[in-house]
Amino acid sequence: MLQQTIKQLAAQYAQDNIATRRYLHAHPEISYQEFETSKYVQQKLTELGIAFEVMATTGIVATIKGNNPNSRVIALRGDMDALLISEENDVDYKSQNAGVMHACGHDVHTTIILGAAKILNELKDQFEGTVKLLFQPGEEKNPGGASYMIRDGALKNPQPKGIVALHVHPGLNVGKLSFRKGRVMASADEIYITIRSKGGHAAAPHLTADTVLIASQLIVSLQQIISRNNNPTSPSVLSICSIQGGHTTNVIPSEVKLMGTFRAMDETWRLKAHQLITKQAIGLVEAMGAEIDLLIDVGYPTVDNDPVFTEAAWQQANAFMGKYNVEETELRMGAEDFGYYTQVIPGCFFRLGVRNEAAGIIHNVHTPKFNIDESAIEIGVGMMAWLGATV
Repeated sequence: MLQQTIKQLAAQYAQDNIATRRYLHAHPEISYQEFETSKYVQQKLTELGIAFEVMATTGIVATIKGNNPNSRVIALRGDMDALLISEENDVDYKSQNAGVMHACGHDVHTTIILGAAKILNELKDQFEGTVKLLFQPGEEKNPGGASYMIRDGALKNPQPKGIVALHVHPGLNVGKLSFRKGRVMASADEIYITIRSKGGHAAAPHLTADTVLIASQLIVSLQQIISRNNNPTSPSVLSICSIQGGHTTNVIPSEVKLMGTFRAMDETWRLKAHQLITKQAIGLVEAMGAEIDLLIDVGYPTVDNDPVFTEAAWQQANAFMGKYNVEETELRMGAEDFGYYTQVIPGCFFRLGVRNEAAGIIHNVHTPKFNIDESAIEIGVGMMAWLGATV
């Protein structure tokens, strides 16, 4: 029975996969700089005898052909990049690259796709069709490595009928999976604002425009765009996350920089909000006597799980894991460039539980103490191999 064989192989290779994850975790690379990671993946694929091509500079598309390779084509995607975060975990496999950390679990995702590749390659005479394995760069940084992979033909020759990806979820206990049909994650745009005036002495604010005061007014004002213009039943978030300006107590700086993010679940509102943010920011800053440079860097679209394709994957997950271990995931305002794939072909983006409170594995992604219960890797490998062979 294929399901049982996949489970046995996932268990058999569990320690090897943990070793792979620990190597990747110790050697993180930031978005679009995944050169050594890409070489490592290519080496592993070569050892397995799996054909691949390099695209999007550091991205890789590998292909495994089963019986009747043209009968069905499925893509499995894993991302490879890390974040500019200094790791605080005291573990043997702690990041060796100062200031860079796999704090979002992409080391786990890459490991799982490699592990699934090994199993699928061994069992290629036991399933129908072709499995494409996408090792993707740059998920964490605009414009998103998915857009480059699509540009370079990752979804062509042949085009998959659907694409599947998982993401570690520290809010979900290890041993559990979660799925959601339809819209599951928000769009994400980056906001960059520079406010300028001639600056001056803090004791004579009337002789200049106070860039710090203007920035503070603008931050409050921008929040009102969300609260007073957006339909409250449609989630949306605007967060200014960085203020840079000034260096002492008695000088009004000539320049203050703001950076932030805007998230939405509705494309019509998203575009309207861009217009409102632009109009309000320019009007307020100029009215207060300063100049402004504003950039809204349009980023990832929403992630939309195809209902039919996701239902099929969900049912296969029930069969593989047991229905009691598969939940419905929550709607999230986080963003993922997987949304680009879902604009082209049906997609299914699901969550892999990695939480273990008893072991102290409770920290969220994008934090210095993020880690996983590594038993989740065996589950993820088995699940992705199963979906690659059956969905």
